[in-house]
Amino acid sequence: MLVRRGVQRLFLEMGLAVMPELSLASGRRADLVALSRSNEIWIVEIKSSLEDWKADNKWPIYREHCDRLFFATHPGVPAHVFPQECGFILSDGYGAEIIRDAPEHKLASATRKAMTLRFARTSAARMTLAELSGIDLPETDME
Repeated sequence: MLVRRGVQRLFLEMGLAVMPELSLASGRRADLVALSRSNEIWIVEIKSSLEDWKADNKWPIYREHCDRLFFATHPGVPAHVFPQECGFILSDGYGAEIIRDAPEHKLASATRKAMTLRFARTSAARMTLAELSGIDLPETDME
């Protein structure tokens, strides 16, 4: 949760809209999905420990759903274990820093549209559920 919070803060500062735990068409769930103003889609896979990293073999599937793929972790996990073909973000819970930018793998137009619609529909559903639960949501303008 600390890693996620730091990455979310960084992405919001960068002007990205962020969605945690987004289900993908492949049946997997991405830890974080971010949508840029130019409609670029980033996925962040969060690893909280070396054991968590070693147990993961699903991360290549995420490439099918994003323009850029990142790993994020905290300073207690060795950075050298993460693949060079992915971006790398270091987070301490209060903030985060992109240590290595992710190479761009442009999505096909149909996949981009499907991901953008999934992002929008999930965002709207979550906002509606929060409002029905009595949670006051701040108004935001990402433009």
